[in-house]
Amino acid sequence: MSTFNLPDVGEGLTEAEIVSWKVKPGDTVAINQVFAEIETAKSLVELPSPYAGVVRELHAAEGETLAVGAPLFSVDEVGSKPAPMPHVPDVEDIATSDTPVASEMPGPLVGSGPKADAVKRRARVSRPAPAPATSGRPAPAPAAAPTTPAALADTISRRATELGAAGTRLTAAAKPAVAALVNRVLAKPPVRKVAKELGVDLTQVIGTGGAGEITREDVFSYQAQREAERDAAPTFWSSSDKELDNRIIRTPVRGVRKATAKAMVDSAFTAPHVSIFVDVDASRTMEYVARLKKSRDFEGIRVSPLLVLAKAVIWAAARNPSVNASWVETENGAEIQVKHFMNLGIAAATPRGLMVPNIKEAQDLSMRELAIALNDLAETARAGKTSPADMNGGTLTVTNIGVLGIDTGTPIINPGEVAIVAFGTIRQKPWVVDGEVVPRWITTLGGSFDHRVVDGDLSARFMADVAAIMEEPALLLD
Repeated sequence: MSTFNLPDVGEGLTEAEIVSWKVKPGDTVAINQVFAEIETAKSLVELPSPYAGVVRELHAAEGETLAVGAPLFSVDEVGSKPAPMPHVPDVEDIATSDTPVASEMPGPLVGSGPKADAVKRRARVSRPAPAPATSGRPAPAPAAAPTTPAALADTISRRATELGAAGTRLTAAAKPAVAALVNRVLAKPPVRKVAKELGVDLTQVIGTGGAGEITREDVFSYQAQREAERDAAPTFWSSSDKELDNRIIRTPVRGVRKATAKAMVDSAFTAPHVSIFVDVDASRTMEYVARLKKSRDFEGIRVSPLLVLAKAVIWAAARNPSVNASWVETENGAEIQVKHFMNLGIAAATPRGLMVPNIKEAQDLSMRELAIALNDLAETARAGKTSPADMNGGTLTVTNIGVLGIDTGTPIINPGEVAIVAFGTIRQKPWVVDGEVVPRWITTLGGSFDHRVVDGDLSARFMADVAAIMEEPALLLD
């Protein structure tokens, strides 16, 4: 019986999580058959078996995190020798051979690899190898398949540094190959062009090409997923009749998210903040507010642009749910809790200091009801009568610093939340419209986000959606 231990998959990683087992005790496994899928801090990796035989025992459960070197599974061998681990070529191999680079190499033994029904490429005709270098070194051995593109890139980058220190120079022909391998985003120019036209960040797309490269289909699939999330926005909010626990989706924090979170926390405070800003032409918001003030339905109700911003935040959160969430530490590790309800916090300056009471179930309120709730919240806070219940359970906060004449700022996230929006003052400023400079009502929105939960792409899309409503409140009717 032979036992296979969790291998070092490169990139300096020391642990990995068992995502799924592809075999079970009693199954027959062949050499290089994928037997498990693991997730490291940087990628999802399929592990091939180095043995052929009958699976005797699995030494870990799905979801369990193991250190490198820990036993994975045991096999009763049937006379097959262990398959050698794949060789990672030196940078000299690429510099002095005609071996194709990562995007053209055979599928890796360790890594995602091509799908079973992937299109087979025509075999390349190899040219004669160039004459060996005159440095006295023996000719390098033929390069075998790499482990993963990322691991290969790390190896090449490290070896290139070592060679540079020794005074060895790469040939001009090898430099593009090295640059392509060191680049973590593998995508051909036509694919990059499509991504740019769609506004897709390629670093957020998972490649399914032969060597992990991103294909057109990957870009279109990613875009379709984003559009599906937006189309489902009206059905995002759960009914207030349901129990609270049934209105929260809990996702265990593992793998890449876990590693990213630790890095962010180590680089800042408890919640690593990232802030972004956007200038907004709020002229139509001002016109909309003026119409509401003249409406009989809003008679006796104080109406301000803050009302439109509050509605915009609710609308944008439904399209980008992860901004309406919490990062929670539990006995089993951290988890992200996405809330299917909006308790909208409004930062209020009071004689007792800054308080953040929240409007419960704000997603269910009409424009008139939300205006009344904002007025009641402000009056109660100024009177110092805000109850503890009104202070608890907030999911996302808005702070109106514009009332003090401030253009923008970098707000601090309210504890227990992952996002906050700062609303600056609205001023008339020169603005270019259709090639002409005209006076418009301009404001600046500032947003801060917990980078453990909200990535740059998500925060940008959320703020863009909020800005879209401020620029055209009629979108709320869609």
